[in-house]
Amino acid sequence: MAPSSVVVTIENPKSISLVEVNDLNSPAFRDKNKAANPKRFTKVLFLKAQRTLGCIPWLANSLCTTFASVKKRIALSDKNDEDPKYRGKLYRFIRAFLAISVVALFIEIFAYFNQWQLNMVNPWEVQSLWQWTYMAWISFRVDYIAPTLASLTTFCIVLFLIQSVDRLLLCLGCFWIKLRKIKPIINEDASDPEDGSNFPMVLVQIPMCNEKEVFAQSIGAVCQLDWPKDRFLVQVLDDSDDEVLQQMIRNECLSWKEKGVNIIYRHRFIRTGYKAGNLKSAMACDYVQDYEFVAIFDADFQPNPDFLKLTVPHFKGKPDVGLVQARWTFVNKDENLLTRLQNINLCFHFEVEQQVNGHYLNFFGFNGTAGVWRIKALEESGGWLERTTVEDMDIAVRAHLCGWKFIYVDDVRALCELPESYEAYKKQQHRWHSGPMQLFRLCLPSILKSKISVWKKANLIFLFFLLRKLILPFYSFTLFCIILPLTMFIPEAELPPWVICYIPIVMSILNILPSPKSFPFLMPYLLFENTMSVTKFNAMVSGLFQLGSAYEWVVTKKTGRASESDLLALAERESKNMNEEKISRRLSESGLELFGKLKEHEEVPKKKKANKIYRKELALAFLLLTAAARSLLSAQGIHFYYLLFQGLTFLIVGLDLIGEQVS
Repeated sequence: MAPSSVVVTIENPKSISLVEVNDLNSPAFRDKNKAANPKRFTKVLFLKAQRTLGCIPWLANSLCTTFASVKKRIALSDKNDEDPKYRGKLYRFIRAFLAISVVALFIEIFAYFNQWQLNMVNPWEVQSLWQWTYMAWISFRVDYIAPTLASLTTFCIVLFLIQSVDRLLLCLGCFWIKLRKIKPIINEDASDPEDGSNFPMVLVQIPMCNEKEVFAQSIGAVCQLDWPKDRFLVQVLDDSDDEVLQQMIRNECLSWKEKGVNIIYRHRFIRTGYKAGNLKSAMACDYVQDYEFVAIFDADFQPNPDFLKLTVPHFKGKPDVGLVQARWTFVNKDENLLTRLQNINLCFHFEVEQQVNGHYLNFFGFNGTAGVWRIKALEESGGWLERTTVEDMDIAVRAHLCGWKFIYVDDVRALCELPESYEAYKKQQHRWHSGPMQLFRLCLPSILKSKISVWKKANLIFLFFLLRKLILPFYSFTLFCIILPLTMFIPEAELPPWVICYIPIVMSILNILPSPKSFPFLMPYLLFENTMSVTKFNAMVSGLFQLGSAYEWVVTKKTGRASESDLLALAERESKNMNEEKISRRLSESGLELFGKLKEHEEVPKKKKANKIYRKELALAFLLLTAAARSLLSAQGIHFYYLLFQGLTFLIVGLDLIGEQVS
């Protein structure tokens, strides 16, 4: 039988029992396929329809749940829920802009349905007062508003392109580092693992303030660092205002001290200057002069045991190196959509920005934690100052002006936690973007007078401060939240599609490259970043002009997510499950007193946490949706889709439907 033969058995005994078809294109085989294909196609359609119909109840249930949550949230919302300092004049401006846009939309709809084509009509031929008024408005916007708006648009587009080129160059620099496998080099004779005296003296600081959820895991992780016990000291710098929590942290320190760890608990009676004041106070201790390096970890950070062995040797034989910064990794990066989007941003920051600046410039902004400082560099740079809320960036800039070099090690990681609620993330971003502007005002005279090279001065002023801290939030908010909606009502000042679509998508792809598993979240990331521009712009303005909220410091809320180091510390303390047991075992009288305080503390009803309504984001949501409706009249396809989806994103954020959801 030929290889291409097909055997067909016919069940009817009166007909032929065996038919051999040598040609697949023969009429017999083709007729059979024609009969089978419609049946197979129909069956596939039925299966797909069944699957689609199966999703409908789930979608309906999800929509009903979401609408119910939104309805309840709006009904229970209080106009004082959101702190007024986060709205202020910008909120009033957006509301006024929204009101004018709604009125303009109704006028444009009325003109559209009445088919007022008045652009080419002589004003003296118009008889209706309404038509004459509308025509006067068109003439006014063409002659006066459109040119001004076009100039502002061009200015913002130029800033946008400059920032995009900077982002592209950073990515190319990172690509070259990866291609050449460039890494910071440690001298081979950096340390002798057999000789403990070769290990330098290291001070490890854990500044904290009301960190009830995470203090135990951070202290446990630091106390398990693989370093000779007589060569490092742990300082727990507690600024908590809760006496019960203070005693709990003190007891945690005592439990590790009993295991042979050199650990000191410090609590300030006058808690001024936030974290900078806390660190400054700790560095003033007499015994600090016995130490050569200081490692700093925030309360939610859990370094691996080999952290010091991977970072401190980078100082050996390099007397001009003042800082070694490690990378952050996140225990809860997949917790919700908000943490996934934060992970994209921070992966780019560490793998691209910090690594490139560290390799090519020997300078980058200190991240405030998971870094090791040479104490001499801190002292020569003036120490910790309380003049700004970004004390980490402040000390980094001053150390750079004094000639100290920085090293970034991307392969050394410290585990930490991301904010899981939009409220916590919003406050964190406000501090991170208002502080640099305060610092810029304070440092500009010092930068201009410093003895560093002109190139380093230009990098500090233009790239480090202006481009990445001021220009980025300015053009993001102005271009996409103000100018774009305006161009829908003033079509003479058109915004090109490549500005609102093509280049932003390319930049988002570059941002997402360091975390390739996040590619499915490309569009949510792009839309959410534009949504956050309003918070960053507001923070930038408050910092630049020294407004009240620029000096606010709010400790980012932690949840205390478990990690491997947590579980290890927990296993070691398994026999001491209850705080009451540890207290009563040490001091009977004080223990009983604290036991009573703990019970009282547990019985006090806590204020029930709930999601909030963010009116500034909601106002912008309705503004963009109004502009989207106006764009339909002009048949501007890509503008409509952008405004629609961006408006919906603002709506989701304004209703606090992103991040942690609290019933």
